Amino acid sequence: MKMQIPNIFLVIGLIASRCKRQYCTLLIFIVISGITPNALRAQTLESKIDSLLSNVFKDKEGPGGVFLISRAGKPIYHKAYGKSNIELGTDLSCDNVFQLGSITKQFTAVAILMLEEQGKLNVKDAIGQYIPDYPSGSKITLHHLLTHTSGIKDFTKMKSLGEISQKDLSPKEMVDFFKNEPVDFLPGEKFEYNNSGYIVLGYIIELVSGMSYEQFVTKNIFEKTGMNHSRYASERAIIGKRAYGYQRKQSEYVNKARISFTIPFSSGSLMSTSADMLRWQNALTNNVLLPSKTLNKAFTVHKLNNGEAFNYGYGWHLKEVNGIMLREHGGSIFGFKTMGVYIPSEDIYVIGMSNCDCNSPTKAAEDVAFTALKEFKK
Repeated sequence: MKMQIPNIFLVIGLIASRCKRQYCTLLIFIVISGITPNALRAQTLESKIDSLLSNVFKDKEGPGGVFLISRAGKPIYHKAYGKSNIELGTDLSCDNVFQLGSITKQFTAVAILMLEEQGKLNVKDAIGQYIPDYPSGSKITLHHLLTHTSGIKDFTKMKSLGEISQKDLSPKEMVDFFKNEPVDFLPGEKFEYNNSGYIVLGYIIELVSGMSYEQFVTKNIFEKTGMNHSRYASERAIIGKRAYGYQRKQSEYVNKARISFTIPFSSGSLMSTSADMLRWQNALTNNVLLPSKTLNKAFTVHKLNNGEAFNYGYGWHLKEVNGIMLREHGGSIFGFKTMGVYIPSEDIYVIGMSNCDCNSPTKAAEDVAFTALKEFKK
């Protein structure tokens, strides 16, 4: 979607070259008077963001990405760069479907809070209440899993991961893969980003709800928020507008490596579009899924056992940059990288999606968010 904002200088030049002298001053005055400050600001913002993103997505014939920026729930910038499929030479469009990677954790965290709101669990519950044979299950809580403070082994760091990466495992089999590994630290003693914790949370969602994780998220989140182009990932299903994932090996692109989506499961296996991700953000902002009292647990800075605060809530990194609070999370899975940034004080949301792990949108998303913030504060 390209903004159709006229360049004021081109318009004035055109008038000056064609109108009679006695009418030129009047016409130019009318044109200038009719262009609002908001229109000029939007044109300036678009130019600045174009400049930022053109440095990220330099190869027009290679994979690229989609960026959407919104303010007060409405898109103010939405553009696609590069190819959705290099072999076919098809361009990316704003409605392409991307793999989200670890942004999936936001949906898992909200699903847990929805079950808490329904009285089916409590984030203070020990996981042994749901998985009786889990080692030290009486000491590790859902809160520990949500905040990456459980100390359980992150399966992505296990050398044996390659042995199962292309196998289709049940959630129980996936939990069994890492549950007997030695813990890295005692629950609550340290923050260390951990994919295994969100696998356990997905398994508990299934045990408590009586539905598969895919069914629960589809029925209770995607359908309720109108995220009609979002889904659990699949290599086999026909998915309209799918963006194909690529990796860069030395100086050339290759098709992404394959992984069974039962492996990342509830820590990284969802797919979505930029527009659907805006629907997600708006649903959170407007408390469509949860009352604010419950949802705010996801946006609370929590503390370790020693009282030290750390900058992670439930499914979101919580940062302060130059006095501005951010809620953000990235995602990375073979062939795809994503980044979402939200500035609550200004209701500015940025979602960046790339179909190559060579084009990370992480820094660009923050830069774009602060560029928009500066423009609106002028």
